[in-house]
Amino acid sequence: MSNLKNTDLNVPLEENELGLQGFETPRILMDLIDEDLTSLLEITNRPVVSARQFDRTQLIQLCRLAAKYETQPQRLSRPLTGMILISAFYEPSTRTRLSFESAWHRLGGDIMSITDSSTTGIAKGETLQDVGEMLNNYGDMVVLRDSDESAIYGMLETLRIPVINGGNGSDEHPTQALADIYTILKAYPRLLNNCDLTGESRLKIGIIGVPNLMRTIRSLLIFLKYFASGIAEIIFITEDETPLSDKQRNDLESENIKYRVTKDLDNELPHLDIIYQNSIAWLGNDYKQFGSKYRLSKTSRFKKGAVVLHPLARGEELDRSLDKTPFNWYFAQARGAVFVRMALLSAILKIYS
Repeated sequence: MSNLKNTDLNVPLEENELGLQGFETPRILMDLIDEDLTSLLEITNRPVVSARQFDRTQLIQLCRLAAKYETQPQRLSRPLTGMILISAFYEPSTRTRLSFESAWHRLGGDIMSITDSSTTGIAKGETLQDVGEMLNNYGDMVVLRDSDESAIYGMLETLRIPVINGGNGSDEHPTQALADIYTILKAYPRLLNNCDLTGESRLKIGIIGVPNLMRTIRSLLIFLKYFASGIAEIIFITEDETPLSDKQRNDLESENIKYRVTKDLDNELPHLDIIYQNSIAWLGNDYKQFGSKYRLSKTSRFKKGAVVLHPLARGEELDRSLDKTPFNWYFAQARGAVFVRMALLSAILKIYS
């Protein structure tokens, strides 16, 4: 009962105000982008395994479609009625699983959900190839999360329906990166003017974590390449001595993106426009925390107008005191994930509401 002492149970609940982050910015973003769905035809009936499958135009059009869904929910016509999503999450998930299922339901579809591989034939030694063959008969699309990086590739061998990577070990998480880019473009729509940004209009991005081990950051870095001319610098804040793989370094250098590694968050924070914090990496069948000593709160020395992103779930690295500050864009990030996944589902199935 003590938890209820500050709650008036006789007062009806009120919806949180969407404010700038939840309504105004997606509407502005939608107005800035001319609709051209032809670029999304290349996604139709394709599996989505890696962020490398998308180009800049496709990212921008997916974000525009997401903004349309976010700001005009009353126009949804439920085009997925009669279609079934197989939501196969063999690794713990809250936001990814529920946002995909919410997205599918909002578009009118039905869902079969698997949240534990021990309840399937895999526990008896069944191969992923055989599981994929069976799933062809049971649904119209699969979203798969597995701590084994190779699992999605094994299932691809026999799947004849599209599959979306919901996170494969420490490899990639492309749809989380889609949600990240959607949030970044809402916060900084000037990135759309890719060739016209100079000086102070270019962004300094701080990434707290180990890019070589964290799938959310791995996918995000691939997408950030498409906005290279709008990025002044990426600063990796970590105690790890070799946080970047050779491939990641080559990707950044090929786009002339300036980057560096530091252990000093306090010195960098007042100069950062975006702070992306991620402390959890999946390694095998368990997770490990990196950089949890780097903590953000409302007393942190943020640059005016800075944006804090976090893929969640969070620990002590992201204090709740930050929640009610204008720096909090991580809740908008989680909210927007529903709409950007709606956009992706629509593009894959070529069924637009």
